[in-house]
Amino acid sequence: MRLRKRSGSAPVTVTLVGKPGCHLCDDARATVEAVAAETGAAVEELDITAEDFDPALKAEYWEQIPVTLVNGKRHDFWRVDADRLRKAIAQAARG
Repeated sequence: MRLRKRSGSAPVTVTLVGKPGCHLCDDARATVEAVAAETGAAVEELDITAEDFDPALKAEYWEQIPVTLVNGKRHDFWRVDADRLRKAIAQAARG
């Protein structure tokens, strides 16, 4: 289930998988949003507790949230390093 999505024509999408009430998710969200604003990446947020969340991904990610993905590929978990995320976005944008 999507919590929110910032639309735009960005070639790169950063997905944050988290859950409500998660302080690490809040920290990750702030970093993801700041880096996305700098780079023009789109941001998508998914709630791992949603009924329609993929059960296989839930089993894989549950103990690692927040999990960040760049264009659908797993980037990081627990903490988001802004510099590392910028580099991943730049690399994804190059193809």
